[in-house]
Amino acid sequence: MFSHVMVGTNDIDRAKRFYDAVLGVLGAPAGVRNTAASGHERVFYRHGGGTFGVSQPINGEPATCANGGTIGFRCESPEQVQRFHDVAVAHGGTSIEAPPGPRHGPSGTLYLAYVRDPDGNKLCALHRPA
Repeated sequence: MFSHVMVGTNDIDRAKRFYDAVLGVLGAPAGVRNTAASGHERVFYRHGGGTFGVSQPINGEPATCANGGTIGFRCESPEQVQRFHDVAVAHGGTSIEAPPGPRHGPSGTLYLAYVRDPDGNKLCALHRPA
């Protein structure tokens, strides 16, 4: 359904360091920097058929995070969820909500971790057992 997900950043170098480390946990290669025709800087990550981007806002206004928005990343195991969380925190992210671990709901048990990136974007690492 989605072609890509893009978030804004106020510090492209900091964002690249953060996402190179965090998305590396999922097996994504380091992000590729790009300068748009407008002159703003972007970084793209391509992995598993998906594309994730980080960009300076085109309109020149400060980047802000979505209140109520979450970007979820699929993990292969509970251990990978924990590593995603730990690497995010070690690279300037903030652990939020409950500690990483199982959550029980109507669709079964999921293993989740929530963090905010250095710009405040909410990320979720999720493992859904088969």
